[in-house]
Amino acid sequence: MTRRDMYYNKSKQEGYRSRAAYKLKQLDDLENVISGGDAVVDLGAAPGGWLQVAAEKVGPNGRVIGVDLQRIRSFDESYADRIETIRGDMTQERTRERVIEAAGGEVDCVISDMAPNMSGEYSLDQARSLHLARQAFETALELLGTGGNFVVKVFEGPDVDALRADLEDEFQYVRATSPKASRKESSELYLIGKGRLTAPVEPGDELEVEIVDIGGEGDGIASVDGYRLFVPDTEVGDVVTIRVDDVKPNFGFATPADEE
Repeated sequence: MTRRDMYYNKSKQEGYRSRAAYKLKQLDDLENVISGGDAVVDLGAAPGGWLQVAAEKVGPNGRVIGVDLQRIRSFDESYADRIETIRGDMTQERTRERVIEAAGGEVDCVISDMAPNMSGEYSLDQARSLHLARQAFETALELLGTGGNFVVKVFEGPDVDALRADLEDEFQYVRATSPKASRKESSELYLIGKGRLTAPVEPGDELEVEIVDIGGEGDGIASVDGYRLFVPDTEVGDVVTIRVDDVKPNFGFATPADEE
């Protein structure tokens, strides 16, 4: 029995709408991206196999929002109370706004199995796949709270390494993998970002802080909600008013206000 037959038949036997359901199951088994009680956004959700798996993972206290240009059939009672669907094109700003609106705040996980309509010309299909992956990435950055997770499909080819590098700037850990449920001849690759990095401050913010440590370069270190700010010309125990100059995902730089 071929791999395709095995997962196709398995999906029919177990009541999943697509064989792709097993890709998400395997990705989640690998990196535990969805937990009970989570809020999850599924991009490119039709026909609904990933929605079913996500709904099982989040349980009765979680919720899943699925979006696709195609209509997604209603679910039976076992899923209906935790799944909401939106029909729209994720490349259009209005659809992205509707997804953000439906989320109603930060979410715990964004997953995307979006793929372009195939032209048969690999370089074109790969470029379109990368564009969709970046659309999903931008949406994830808007929706994910601190520590949130992201899964996105892309076809292997030019600029995938650049996309991965961008994910590495925003997440604590990034992994590239192809689940066993992918067809053997497929060039699809899944990037998994774990632990969204966010900062509780923005450039230009002024605040009073206490210097709690000294960094390797001799700058003082202040902590704001666990986020480290490096402040030159300060010592442990100093309480100073600072202006935030630059913000990175897991640390930032600031200047004592009296030096401006």
